[in-house]
Amino acid sequence: MMTTGEQTLRTYFLDAFRQVTRRSDTPEIHVAFYPFAGLNHTIRIRKQRIYARVSDLMRDAPPAAQRAIAFILVAKLFRRRVNSEHQAVYRQYAYQPQVVRASELARRARGRKELTGAAGEHYDLDAIFARLNRRYFANALQKPALGWSRRRTKRILGHHDRAHEAIVISRSLDTPETPEFLVEFVLYHEMLHIKHRARTINGRRVHHHAAFRSDERRFARYEEASAWLDRLAER
Repeated sequence: MMTTGEQTLRTYFLDAFRQVTRRSDTPEIHVAFYPFAGLNHTIRIRKQRIYARVSDLMRDAPPAAQRAIAFILVAKLFRRRVNSEHQAVYRQYAYQPQVVRASELARRARGRKELTGAAGEHYDLDAIFARLNRRYFANALQKPALGWSRRRTKRILGHHDRAHEAIVISRSLDTPETPEFLVEFVLYHEMLHIKHRARTINGRRVHHHAAFRSDERRFARYEEASAWLDRLAER
């Protein structure tokens, strides 16, 4: 049985459907708040019915934010352009510090992070982290969980997960053909995400802002490492 909050949310989805599709025949729409591991939302069509799940972190969100996510999801479902006003309203809510923190806590409590360990076949991330922390951060960074990815991912070479306080490096770099300075640079980049939190600039969440990029260029072999990454991207 739908709660009062879900019934209200459903009216936003009905309104969004009518305005986005310009159709008078309204399908059956099922809406529910769902305990996702973070501020995530889903929408799909099955047997002519629409099913939408909105993060339960938005249960107490302002009506304008709930309405905005309804329009955003419906627009994406029907491959229509998302209204910039709805995007701005949703981002204004989602990027608030207390909402970001709540999302991180939800990811930590509900999500799961699987790591394979820092010692690879050719490189040890623990040793590299200690060296970089001493050289570039005056040993000021608190060490997160470190590990290699389970698969040899080629598109994403590194990832910092603030919610789980972990850094994962692609196993594709743990090879004798990969120069050590390149592994150092990818790990250094992810370490900078520990030092520099994302900033909201002109209504957008920016992770690689000017201060981040400035520190990134402090890496001793920055140009050489960047050239290597460009060649990998071309492949």
